[in-house]
Amino acid sequence: MAGDQRDYYEVLGVARDADAKTIKDRFRELAMKYHPDRNKSPDAEAKFKEIAEAYAILSDPKKRADYDSRGFAGVADFSAEDLFSGIDFGDIFGGTGFGFDLGGGLFGDFFGRHRRPRGPAKGSDLEVRLTIPLEKVYSGGEETVHFNRPVSCPDCQGSGAEKGSDPRPCTQCGGSGKQVTTRQETKDKGSISFQQITVCPQCHGQGTFIDKPCKSCGGRGEINQDDNLEVTVPAGVDEGTALRIPGHGLPSPAAGGPPGDLFVIVYSQRDPRFERHGADLWRREIIEIPDAVLGTRLSVPTLDGQVEVKVPAGSQPDEVLRLKGKGLPVFGAPMHGDLNIRLQIHIPEKLTRTEKELYQQLRESSAKTKKHFWQ
Repeated sequence: MAGDQRDYYEVLGVARDADAKTIKDRFRELAMKYHPDRNKSPDAEAKFKEIAEAYAILSDPKKRADYDSRGFAGVADFSAEDLFSGIDFGDIFGGTGFGFDLGGGLFGDFFGRHRRPRGPAKGSDLEVRLTIPLEKVYSGGEETVHFNRPVSCPDCQGSGAEKGSDPRPCTQCGGSGKQVTTRQETKDKGSISFQQITVCPQCHGQGTFIDKPCKSCGGRGEINQDDNLEVTVPAGVDEGTALRIPGHGLPSPAAGGPPGDLFVIVYSQRDPRFERHGADLWRREIIEIPDAVLGTRLSVPTLDGQVEVKVPAGSQPDEVLRLKGKGLPVFGAPMHGDLNIRLQIHIPEKLTRTEKELYQQLRESSAKTKKHFWQ
């Protein structure tokens, strides 16, 4: 599952706004430390692979942008060649004598999760959005995801043909769906062959004809299905985290091929009581002028019940009271964020006669105090 991986920025130990040079320098430092040619500890190779994967994503601007916006779902299904073909390892490790052969060794079977399986093509991945209340972020647990997706027709197994019959291959393209035209041109230094590949005009790229369409799917090979799926949301799940559910994506374009995966993108629901910033929660409390001057106590909501908060005498506008550990769990760590209370002072717009007299007395008293102070 994608959620089992460590954040790439955490792997390299760099900030999310780190520039390309910082990322490159940090990768070289860590790779030199954990390369199995130098480090013989049992976990060196696994750490080296993790570091190299993080660098391959974060050093490529497009892959990095996809990762920043969609998490692991944005960079899934890359082969080793996709990840490393654009990286000049000679520039990074020149003179070290370390090998970085993409065809074998460490990189030959670099990512089990990225390696493309042989056989029929896998279906495309599907994304659904899951919005959960802060209480569920706080506790974690099971949530039901509702979504609609096309699935391979169970009656025809995705072929589109009625049971007992098979699609008929197109005779013009031999079932490939393509038409290939080859021509030769003779140049001064020899002969050059050109190939032009176009969609077969007979079958329009399908490669087959269905004489007896399946009644269940009308020959499409797939039907729409409403799904309800239980997913486990980890406590403290970060905003935009992708939870990968294998085999629940779109059907394969080839009959009998495996379906893609479902990525559940988790977001927290807006809450009128709090604003979420990572594991920290923020809340605004409005107090009256006398309470700011003299101090008071407030009953404040948290995600596990009401708590009483002491407002010190002399509190100022925008002062923040921090309730340590009263925020959300920190994803993947045994700790909690904080609940921060930002104080705002209410200035009355209309006063009764008595209130106005009292404020006047207060102003006169304050003026006398200041005059005495400066004398």
